[in-house]
Amino acid sequence: MIVRGACLCGAVRFIYDGPLGGELGAVTVCFCSQCRKAQGLGAAVAPALAAGFSITSGAEAVTEYESSPGKMRAFCGRCGAPLYSRRDASPAVLRLRLGALDELPADLCIEAQIFTEGAPEWTSFGAAPRYGGSEPGRS
Repeated sequence: MIVRGACLCGAVRFIYDGPLGGELGAVTVCFCSQCRKAQGLGAAVAPALAAGFSITSGAEAVTEYESSPGKMRAFCGRCGAPLYSRRDASPAVLRLRLGALDELPADLCIEAQIFTEGAPEWTSFGAAPRYGGSEPGRS
């Protein structure tokens, strides 16, 4: 699968060629306190192979912030739009922010809602199961 994306202001553009979700992990919406603060509500993310991700323009505008030990959140340093997150312990996988994609793949669906403790019912996304922490199988 090839997808393209960008930040809100267009300073950062990227391309991704590879699988989204599947064997890499569930496509999720996360409601943890960090995602709520960083994204405004929840973060819709898809696991992706780091090797398939490349910034095509604006690499100098990408800023990474260590939001917890070993977890980096990448965003545009100009407009603040989130792009991906990564963990030092899993360098082969990124978690792409679905909001940064130019077009959402038609066959991509939210498979789980995670860290739902304290999230109001109106945040529910369809029939996706809700978990108080990470979805089963995610380390």
